[in-house]
Amino acid sequence: MLRDVIKIIEEKCDGCGLCIPNCPEGALQIIDGKARMISDIFCDGLGACIGHCPQGAIVIEKREAEPYDEKKVLLENIIPHGKNVIEAHLKHLIDHGENKLYEIAKTVIKEKGIDINFDRFEGLIVNNKCSVVDSISRIISGEKTENPNKIRKDTEDAGSSTNQTVNWPIQLHLISPTLPVFRNSDIAIVADCAGYVVKDFREKYLKNRKLIICCPKLDSGLEIYQRKIISLIDDGRIKSLTVVTTEVPCCNGLVSIVSKAVAVSKNEVPVNWIQFNIEGNKIREEIIN
Repeated sequence: MLRDVIKIIEEKCDGCGLCIPNCPEGALQIIDGKARMISDIFCDGLGACIGHCPQGAIVIEKREAEPYDEKKVLLENIIPHGKNVIEAHLKHLIDHGENKLYEIAKTVIKEKGIDINFDRFEGLIVNNKCSVVDSISRIISGEKTENPNKIRKDTEDAGSSTNQTVNWPIQLHLISPTLPVFRNSDIAIVADCAGYVVKDFREKYLKNRKLIICCPKLDSGLEIYQRKIISLIDDGRIKSLTVVTTEVPCCNGLVSIVSKAVAVSKNEVPVNWIQFNIEGNKIREEIIN
């Protein structure tokens, strides 16, 4: 499978940073005066950053995509750039919930004898588990944030019995369709408002599903949304899509985006549409593909 990936021509880059805000996946950072690709696993290859580089230092290259190899990426793309890039890569993995890849990276770095203070990264992992994921899930379900110690216990109790872990990131502009977390999974793609009006939304509708949210009314770049959904189907080979909206007319745009993406994708995937009224009551559930 060929995959488009951003390539930075280092000798042309002057470190201006204009590309950074235009990388939705957060895969670029300015380190040691140059734009760096922190991890190509998070690059969707759409090239949003290219038009903002005045030096022409960013291009898209097409190359054969292999199964992601954290050790290979470290040895070829990360470690040669030095300690600052290594630490930024580790934090990037943790911020995106790729804790397994972090453990692989940790082993490789130790084998190479590179002096990295891993203690502070272990703390980030704990904080992410106990605050980021829990906070997001509580916002979705309408719960109030409580004492951190109680949140930690609630997370352990819920995680062991309901299998409803929320992936991160969840916003459609921020996710990369080729992330391992989405591969061969069932996806719930939810209009922003829907998760707030439905009581027990997380418990009832996210069980065994990965979450993606968006707003077809207020978000820009809807053509990018369609391309990402196509990539989820064709490259991520997801098993199913559940579209969740409210009865408000602007929500219907999400159904349209998904339907168009499914129509032109190479693989077939079942699509279920669930619709709620503004009181949070389900008024529709039907297969649309």
